[in-house]
Amino acid sequence: MTTAAGPLSGLRVMEFAGIGPGPHVGMLLADLGAEVVRIDRPGSGVMNPVVERARHRVTVDLKSEEGHSFCRDAASKADVLIEGLRPGVMERLGLGPDELLAANPGLVYARMTGWGQDGPLAKVAGHDINYIAITGALDAVGKRGEKAIPPQNLIGDFGGGSIYCAFGILAALYERERSGKGQVVDAAIVDGVTSLMSFFFGQQHGMIRTNERGTGMLGGAAHFYQCYECKDGKEISIGSIEPQFYAELVARIGASELADGQMNPANWVENADKLAALFKTKTQAEWNEILEGTDVCYGPVVGLDDAHDHPHMKARKAYVEHEGKMQPAPAPRFSRTPGEVRSSDDNGAEIVKSWLGGS
Repeated sequence: MTTAAGPLSGLRVMEFAGIGPGPHVGMLLADLGAEVVRIDRPGSGVMNPVVERARHRVTVDLKSEEGHSFCRDAASKADVLIEGLRPGVMERLGLGPDELLAANPGLVYARMTGWGQDGPLAKVAGHDINYIAITGALDAVGKRGEKAIPPQNLIGDFGGGSIYCAFGILAALYERERSGKGQVVDAAIVDGVTSLMSFFFGQQHGMIRTNERGTGMLGGAAHFYQCYECKDGKEISIGSIEPQFYAELVARIGASELADGQMNPANWVENADKLAALFKTKTQAEWNEILEGTDVCYGPVVGLDDAHDHPHMKARKAYVEHEGKMQPAPAPRFSRTPGEVRSSDDNGAEIVKSWLGGS
């Protein structure tokens, strides 16, 4: 059986099917070479071919004796198990960490949830918007005087969820090299998002950290850290925070009247209005010619379906075409053992059989 490329080549992972951050964890590990067996429920299918790529799928009835036995056997040889069910469900199935770690003391048992394994909300339903709501992250996103805007599910499911879960798994594997023991990784989105907010907890109340939505420097209030509409209706992003970058912005767009008082919030609304009027005099392409590739800290706002055509993204080979679909390349990158995008296969039972056979 061919071994996948990547720094995690040889790592054996069991992934119980789910939605949101759990499958993304599996993708991150699989892209870097891990052998990920995905346990699907009867009647389920592929929900997202990109996030569920590079899997060895097998359909298992977890409530049957045969399915239960299959999962216990697989876990006895796995390095990592990923599950995203509500607390207590795996225990009721007889597949909780106590049972599986007793049979395989080196197993890293990763539990990916929104609320975490304990606390008053642990066993209730929720989604990304709810998790980021109680952490203070959602309150900061939106315009002044308007309601909060959910930033899709990037901050919770993936920023505070799957990335922290994958980080926790790798940390537990590193520790296992010294102790020889596995452990449970309680990856809660509310914990991860709280950690993501560390920068703001470290700030004094002021330009960067405010209690009023839409008034902070990084929250869209500063004229030098905003998106602006162009003549053709497309948008551009400006992030000229440092004085030398702001000076270059002012010089390149011919707005010398904005040179002074950059960091005075009292100037921000008026200056933003002036920049809005100025940026509407040219198309996005014209502003690209003037500002892109300079130290202004600039980027055109590109649609998701067009991002792969941006020259920088092309040069970085940040996207690959696989099975007729453009999709993100594995990240991060490695000099000796790069990851790769691979197809999924319905051969999970065969993979587990190879684990049990010691091959």
